[in-house]
This record gives sequence, structure tokens and C-alpha cells, in this order.
Amino acid sequence: MVTRFLTEVPVDIDRDTARLRAAEELANPAYQNAKPSWLSEAFSWVLEKLLSFLDTVDSAVPGGIFAVVLLAVVLIVLVVVIRVRSGPLATSAKSGRAVFAGQRKTSGEHRKAAEEAATRGDFDDAVREIFRAVVRSLEERALLDEKSGRTADEAALEAGRLLPDVAVPLRAGARLFDDVHYGGIPATEDGYRSLSELDERCRRARPVALAAG
Repeated sequence: MVTRFLTEVPVDIDRDTARLRAAEELANPAYQNAKPSWLSEAFSWVLEKLLSFLDTVDSAVPGGIFAVVLLAVVLIVLVVVIRVRSGPLATSAKSGRAVFAGQRKTSGEHRKAAEEAATRGDFDDAVREIFRAVVRSLEERALLDEKSGRTADEAALEAGRLLPDVAVPLRAGARLFDDVHYGGIPATEDGYRSLSELDERCRRARPVALAAG
């Protein structure tokens, strides 16, 4: 098409006439349809800038772009870990694993509920209630503060400092409570019996501060 236009142009055409004829030719719809869209041009511009940036980073940073990507991944992991351990995620996870939910009962009430559950063969509920009886009994003896949201592990750790003779079984009992109540692991009669024995041992145990006195 351009060749045809050039062959039809007089040899002695002046500059203004040539500019006009060229503009008319380029206005032909065939040229307009072949022109890239604004979206394609914008994408090409962004891609060009990105490649230029990556080239700059690759030459300026030891290890190149791989080192930058690795550093970014490490930073993201650190942020997630910090939020899980100390941020709202940690608070939410902790409050969701509390020993007590709803209205507090006495240790005797929890103990009775555990015995009734064991009698009907519901050892899941029996394990939950007998461990709550253990913790509630420690609160009633002022060995633990009455604190909302306390987890089984926290109760075992705090009480174990004052009752070192039962510190190990307290931690084992806390794990059993979490496994059954939050982990969905079925409880057994043996598990319930072990917590009943822990309850008796905790009730007989003397705190180290009183024993030292």
C-alpha cells in the first residue's frame, strides 16, 4: 500500500503536499487497526520497567535477584511467626484452648460430673471434667489464681512450680485434656483413671513453700 502511494506521488511534489498525503495514508483504517491497544502498550511499559529494575538489583545486590527473593520470604515468615506468637492470632488461639468455658463450678461439681460420665461410658466428658476438677481444686486452695482463659499447659506449669512432686503428671494430664477436648482424640478408661489418681495426688500434695516453712 505504501509502495502504491509512493509510485503515484509526482516527482516534483512539494514538502507540504507530501506531508498531507502521508498523513492521509496513515489515517487509513488498516494502519489504525494494526496499532497496539493502550492496554498492550501499558503492559509493555510495565514489563520494560520491571526488567530494568531486576537488572539493576541483579547487578547491585550480592547474590542477585535470588538473594532478594530469599530475603523477602524470610521476612514474611518472621512476620507470621511474630504475629502467631504475640499478636492477635496468639491471643485467639490461646483463648480458644482454655480449660474452663462458661460458668465456673466447684471442684466437687466437676468431680461428680466426671464420675457420672465415666459410669455411662462417656470417657471424653469424664476426662474433661476430672481435669477441670484438678485445676479448680488448685484454685480453691489458692495455689492458682482464678484466671479466665488459662490453658491446660499454663495450669500445669504454674501448679508444678508449687507442687514439684506432681509436676510431671500434671503436664501429662494437660496434654491428655488437650488431646481429647481440642484434638478430637477419643479418651479411654485408663486415661480417665490416670487423671483421677492425679486429682487425688494433687489434693494430698503440699506446696513447697509451706513444706519449707
